[in-house]
Amino acid sequence: MSVSLNWISAGNLEALKQEGAKVIRGGIAVFYHEDHVYAVDNRCPHLGFPLHMGSLCDGILTCHWHHARFDVCSGGTLDPWADDVPSYEVRVDDGEVWVNPVSRRAEGTEKYKQRLKEGLEQNIGIVIAKAVVGLVEAGMPEQDIARIGIEFGTTYGTGWNAGLTILTAMAQSVGKLDKNGKILALYQGLVHVARGSSGRGTRHLLSALPSADVPFERLTEWYRSCIEVRDTQGAEKVLITAILKGIDTKRLSEMMLVAATDHFYLDGGHVFDFHNKAFEAMEWAEVSQKERILTSLVPMMARPTRSEELHQWQAPLNLVEPIKQAVNELEQNVLAGGSMDAQLSADTEEQLLQQLLSDTPEQTIALLRDLLIAGTAPAQLAQLVALAAAERIVRFHTQNDFGDWITVLHTFTYAHAVHERLLQSDEPLLQRAIFHGAVSLYLDRFLNVPTAARPKPSGSAATANHQDLLDLLDLRQQVGPAAQWVIDYIHGGNEPGSLLNTLGHALLREDAEFHSFQMYEAAVAEYDRWQAAEGSFAEKAKETMLLACTRYLAAHAPTARELPHTANIARRLHKGERLFEE
Repeated sequence: MSVSLNWISAGNLEALKQEGAKVIRGGIAVFYHEDHVYAVDNRCPHLGFPLHMGSLCDGILTCHWHHARFDVCSGGTLDPWADDVPSYEVRVDDGEVWVNPVSRRAEGTEKYKQRLKEGLEQNIGIVIAKAVVGLVEAGMPEQDIARIGIEFGTTYGTGWNAGLTILTAMAQSVGKLDKNGKILALYQGLVHVARGSSGRGTRHLLSALPSADVPFERLTEWYRSCIEVRDTQGAEKVLITAILKGIDTKRLSEMMLVAATDHFYLDGGHVFDFHNKAFEAMEWAEVSQKERILTSLVPMMARPTRSEELHQWQAPLNLVEPIKQAVNELEQNVLAGGSMDAQLSADTEEQLLQQLLSDTPEQTIALLRDLLIAGTAPAQLAQLVALAAAERIVRFHTQNDFGDWITVLHTFTYAHAVHERLLQSDEPLLQRAIFHGAVSLYLDRFLNVPTAARPKPSGSAATANHQDLLDLLDLRQQVGPAAQWVIDYIHGGNEPGSLLNTLGHALLREDAEFHSFQMYEAAVAEYDRWQAAEGSFAEKAKETMLLACTRYLAAHAPTARELPHTANIARRLHKGERLFEE
């Protein structure tokens, strides 16, 4: 019998019988067992331990590191967390063993997609990581990968959650990251989706109303009234009816956000922020996912904290009534046909920024009202509120309680979400959210007492070695030094795009908590919005976004870094590295 030249010799059959197992060229383990010869990849597909050091009994090959078990003939695993091991065709020719080095099992895109779904269902991080690596390396678009997680997360569980927000934020940010960054971003997002849905059943949707002839305006009234009395089941039926009626996503989002702003700053800003992320996911999700994505937002409306009921919003200053009065005046202005597309000059932007950061909230509310009545674009005002919120993070002193980082973060991510929605919508009632963000910004003012000094260029030779920044973040609480490095980098004329990539890696190499993902995505998105503007004010705004992001990430690093370690193992296995062989 002749053997093709590309086959690999595994030596003499009689010698193999005596040895029982051997490793040949190409990292293939060859076994003699029950009068047959078998060949599989020597790397355990779980974490890469050499399988020739395992044991073979009754046709089952066991890796002793984590006790993964494989059918030695086909390579199939008995343990879903381990993946199948590639197996190879074997021939015996004149007493010599030959192995075909081409695996009998091809890893195609569909296989990786299936493994990703299985990893999500069983909440197994290493399976998710290997599937993401395989899909990215196969060239599958990042948002197509994220879409699988969105479908899973909105099908199982109780509704839109932190994991889905993280995944969407990372899918929105992948354009700033290199390939390894993209893998880490998707992997982290998908892992958090799996964790958020683990152990939870299918979320069953309610049926629509029997007739779809109800005008959309009436459906909007019904939706708002259901949300007002926390009737989420009625709200879901109304929403599904509107979806099946064919109402476009823009109007559906406005209906839902109007209800979400009927009360002030719900759940510390999370409600508006989560809505924004769901609407962003809708931009690249499958049309068939619309019902599940939008209805996933309804459960959070059952018991949200309404900030106008909180003491700090009513005493010692009552900030609720001035907002209500300003909104009433705006509604009258809309009825009078006022336009809303004028742009502020840089000088006026600076004045408004300082007012937003002041301790005179009534004047802030009045100024915002007057600017809106004068026709200022609501999105520009929302952008300036987001900038002021980022400035709070830049000025946040490390003498504050550590947990208060999240307080200033909430205002920033809320203001960013409002900015994004007002760029998409001309619904007058959504302008209420600008006032809510401005008051939250005011309430954060004591977290800038004392005020952390904004770093100034040191005049030292600028460095483009991004590893220096990452090395700083290997140490705890390097908030000041990291911000100084960034300011020197910016003023040294270095390229900002690569810095955004480095900051992404600073986030993704950690076992980051939910708010850190929010911080990075919001800062990057706001940075991009300021890219379109010119002048010194816009340049300083971009600088503020980078400093805010850097300071927040530095305050929350380092961590154990278990999640990125798992992703790194998956990458190395995919590349064919022998992790545990000399």
